[in-house]
Amino acid sequence: MPAAPDTGGRLPSVVRALDVVERLGNRLPHPFWLFWVLSALLGLLSLGLAAAGIGATDPGSGGWVPVRNLLSGDGLAFAVGAALDSYRSFPPLVTIMVVIMGVALAERTGLLRAALRASLANVPASLVVFVLAFLGTVSTVASAAAYVILVPLGGIAFQAVGRSPILGVVVAYTSIASGYDANPVPTPNDVVFAGISTAAARIVDPDAVVTPLANWYFNIASALLLAAVITLVTELLLTRRDNLEPDEGTGSHDEGLDLSADERSGLRWAFLAVLTLLTVTLLLTAPAGAPLRGDGGAEGSPLMAGVAFLIAVVFGIGGIAFGIRTGVIRTFDDVPAIMAKGIVTVAPVLVFFFAISQFLAYFEWTNVGTLLSVATSDLLRDIGAPTWLVLLTVLGFLLVLNIVITSGTAMWAITAPVVVPMLMLLDVPPDTAQAVFRIADSGSTSISPMSPYFLLALGFLQRYRAGAGIGTLVSFTLPLALFMTAAWTVLFLVWWSLGIPLGPGAPVR
Repeated sequence: MPAAPDTGGRLPSVVRALDVVERLGNRLPHPFWLFWVLSALLGLLSLGLAAAGIGATDPGSGGWVPVRNLLSGDGLAFAVGAALDSYRSFPPLVTIMVVIMGVALAERTGLLRAALRASLANVPASLVVFVLAFLGTVSTVASAAAYVILVPLGGIAFQAVGRSPILGVVVAYTSIASGYDANPVPTPNDVVFAGISTAAARIVDPDAVVTPLANWYFNIASALLLAAVITLVTELLLTRRDNLEPDEGTGSHDEGLDLSADERSGLRWAFLAVLTLLTVTLLLTAPAGAPLRGDGGAEGSPLMAGVAFLIAVVFGIGGIAFGIRTGVIRTFDDVPAIMAKGIVTVAPVLVFFFAISQFLAYFEWTNVGTLLSVATSDLLRDIGAPTWLVLLTVLGFLLVLNIVITSGTAMWAITAPVVVPMLMLLDVPPDTAQAVFRIADSGSTSISPMSPYFLLALGFLQRYRAGAGIGTLVSFTLPLALFMTAAWTVLFLVWWSLGIPLGPGAPVR
């Protein structure tokens, strides 16, 4: 168990504030029940609004859209009759299961762990901060396992080059937590977020589609920027801290960075397998008339329509090649068994998706989402608020909310049905709304004691300093999180002002 909080005289007001947030957040129900509570509140709200005859003008057709009472006979009939259809048609449901089967092959065969260890081995002291910070964003392809894999490796890597392992733990943890949604490699999270964004966008445009690559270009630039910011803040600020030396006699309790001969060979096999796959995909996409190219450009191509499947195949092929070479995969039967274990790991998410899908379906059926989006966008348009100010306001609101609701999926599922349509009515694409959400979802995570990974990181920190507490970790992560969020916001505003696409077929405005 973590030691009692030790502020050491540093940032007492911040720590006290976070303690309050932790106590309040702990009173929130599990996200599964949170959405059923929200559904009940939505029912009461729709009852009152419908009784008052309140509605909105559909911005597309110009027709009147009244609020419908979810607690009426028609509403209850919809809730019961459409429950399975609402779940079945929830955009992230099938795609996350397909993607996770491929990612499971890469993770459970040891490919991801070996790749991260190889990336950190033999890194010079002058580059270890940047490399570790960049790997922190990349490591989120392993989802929550990224914390378990990379945070202890961060301490080992820093200690190996004669630097403070305490800083290594801090850099690794913060780069994952506050750079979680800046991964330059498409991840299962991209699939989930895109699905929620698509469902929300269809409140305004029934044909809207947000792909898992909608923010890909922006993510690549964000990962490089955040790694640079972490490097600067660490070298110019955190290295000036006192007591960076670990307790006497402490050291790593984990595996080192050196790879076995089989692991090195497995990485080569995996690299060649993935390179071959990507080459074949390019040949099937680039030439005119190629089967995966399509006639509608990137946005309407079969490749983009099946990008989630391609992500799964890339991870899967790499994992199979690595597993065969290292002996983890001995027979063909081992492959589906590993994939099935991947499905087991997301079983809680699939249960969670059922509650989310019902809430979103109720939100759309009652027309409350349309009402809120139209009313808010009309208000902002009437007061003449510039779009950049609206985006910053949304970002600030989501940043605060993220401290309490640390689940990005839950937060986006709650807010997207209002934020995405509202911004669409202000001519802001859903891809851009999702990019704003990414900054907020990551920015304050590393300082939130509500996150279970905060305490996990604290446990790794205590391996090197037994007396470290919540205040110790916050005092290191807070400046990193603040500078990362500020720099990321500036990058977004510059990106938006220049009109650079956020991803393939994803305009920023």
